[in-house]
Amino acid sequence: MSRRHTHQKISFRMFLIALPALLRGVLVESVSQYAGGAWNLQSILFCSYSEAILLGFQHYIVMLGTTVIIPSTLVPQMGGGNEEKAKVIQTLLFVAGLNTLLQTCFGTRLPAVMGGSYTFVAPTISIILSGRWSDPDPISKFKKIMRATQGAFIIASVVQIVLGFSGLWRNVARFLSPVSAVPLVALAGFGLYEFGFPGVANCVEIGLPQLIILVIFSQYLVHFVKPGKNIVDRFAVLFSVTVVWIYAHILTVGGAYNGKPTKTQTSCRTDRAGLISAAPWIRVPYPFQWGAPSFDAGEAFAMIMTAFVALVESTGGFIAVSRYASATPLPPSILSRGVGWQGIAILLSGVFGTANGSSVSIENAGLLALTRVGSRRVVQISAVFMLLFSVLGKFGAVFASIPTPIVAALYCLFFAYVGAAGLSFLQFCNLNSFRNKFILGFSIYLGLSVPQYFKEYTAINTYGPVHTSGRWFNDFVNTPFSSKPFVAGILAYFLDNTLHKKDGQIRKDRGKQWWDKFRTFKSDTRSEEFYSLPFKLNKYFPSV
Repeated sequence: MSRRHTHQKISFRMFLIALPALLRGVLVESVSQYAGGAWNLQSILFCSYSEAILLGFQHYIVMLGTTVIIPSTLVPQMGGGNEEKAKVIQTLLFVAGLNTLLQTCFGTRLPAVMGGSYTFVAPTISIILSGRWSDPDPISKFKKIMRATQGAFIIASVVQIVLGFSGLWRNVARFLSPVSAVPLVALAGFGLYEFGFPGVANCVEIGLPQLIILVIFSQYLVHFVKPGKNIVDRFAVLFSVTVVWIYAHILTVGGAYNGKPTKTQTSCRTDRAGLISAAPWIRVPYPFQWGAPSFDAGEAFAMIMTAFVALVESTGGFIAVSRYASATPLPPSILSRGVGWQGIAILLSGVFGTANGSSVSIENAGLLALTRVGSRRVVQISAVFMLLFSVLGKFGAVFASIPTPIVAALYCLFFAYVGAAGLSFLQFCNLNSFRNKFILGFSIYLGLSVPQYFKEYTAINTYGPVHTSGRWFNDFVNTPFSSKPFVAGILAYFLDNTLHKKDGQIRKDRGKQWWDKFRTFKSDTRSEEFYSLPFKLNKYFPSV
C-alpha cells in the first residue's frame, strides 16, 4: 500500500474517533447560543441515570423545607397536634408530587417543582383567627378550619384555571419585556430574604456551618477536582446537609441543648420535630380526607386575590426556571398553559386538604443554577420521591426532621440565585436610558418599601393598614401589597407599557427585539422542541 493511501486511512480513522466529540461540542455551542446558558451544558446533556436519581433526590430534599415549615406553623394554630401535622405534611408532599408531574408533562414542561407557597399563609391564618371556631375539641376545630380552607382554595383555583387555559394570561405576558421582567424575577428571589439568614440565626451553630460548607463545596472544592467531574458542586447539597445533620445530631445526643430555652431546642435539636413518632408507617392521602369542604364568600374572595398574587409571583418563577434550564425564552402561550395547570394544582390542594396553595418552588429554581442540570427528567424523578415518601410516612418523616436552620442556609444560596436570574436580564436592556433607570429603580425600591410598611404596621397593630369591619376586604387589599415581587412586577409592567412605548428607540432600550422571535410558539422550532406536549397532544391541544 502506498504511503499516500496509508496516510489517508490514518486521517480518516482519526476523523471518526474525533467525530462524536466534535458533534457534542457543536451541539453544546449551538444550544448555548440561543438558550442564554452561560454555563456547562455538557453536564445537562450527558448525565447518567444514577446521577439523575441522586439529583432528583436532592430536589426532593430541598423542597422539603417549605413543605415542613408551613404546616408546622399552621397546624398548631388550627388546633392539631403532631399526628395531624404529620398527616398534613404527607398530604402536601403527595399533592406536590402530583402537581410537579402534571406541570412537567402537560404544563410549561419546564423542570419546575410545584410546592407549597408562603403567599397563602397569611389568608389561611386569617381564616384560623376568624373567631367562628368555638369547638372545645381541638381535633374537631382543626378539621373544621381545614374544611374551610379547602373551600377557599377550590374557589380560588378558578382564577388561574380561567386566566391560563383561556389564553388571557398570554395576552398579558406578551407585553412583558426584559425591563419589566427584571424587578419581577429579581424580587421573586431577593424578596424572600426574611426566610434566609434570620432562620440561620435561630441556631447559628448549625445554620452558619451549613452555609459555609455549602459555599465551599459548590464554589471552591470544584477547582481541586479533576476537570469534567462535577460531583462536588453538583451534589453539594447532599454532602453539606449530611455533614451538618450528623454534627447537629452529635450536639443533640451530647446534651449541648439540655436546659436551653424551648425556642433554642426547637430550632437546634434533631429530635424535636415530633414527626417520626407521629407519622404512620403507610398512609395514602385521599380526596376530602378531612370531610366535605365548607364555603364562605368572604374567605373565598380573599383567597381569590391571593391566588392572583401567586400567579404573578409564579410568572417570575417560571421565567427564572427557563433561564436556568437553558430553555428558549418562555413563549406567552406556554406560560399561560402553565398557569392553567397551576390552577389545577391549587384545586388539588383544596380537594386533598393541604392547608396551603401551590406555586413554583423558588428554592428548587435556585437549585437548577447550583447543579447546572436543567433536566425535566430529574425533576420528574424528584416527584416520584415525593409520592413515595408521602405514602411511606416513617421514612419520609426522617428526612422531614432536618433542623430548619439547615434549610434556611440553603435558602440563602438558592433565593440569591433566582434573584441573580432576574438581574441577568439587564444585559438585554439599555442601562444608559434614563427611562429604564427610572422604571428599574422605582419599581424595585417600592417593591421592597411598600411590603415592609405593611409588615411593620401589622406587627405593631396586629392588623394591616386596611382595617375595616369586613375581614375579607382587609385581606383582599392587604395581601397583594405585602408581596414584594407582586408590587415590583406590576409597577414595572405598568410603567414599561405606558412610558413612551411607541418610540422605536424605546423598543430597543426595553430589549424587546431579543424576545420577539420567541413570542409565538410556531415561529421557532427550538421553542417547539422545548415546550411541545408529549404523545403528539399538540394536535388536539394547540397552544392558544
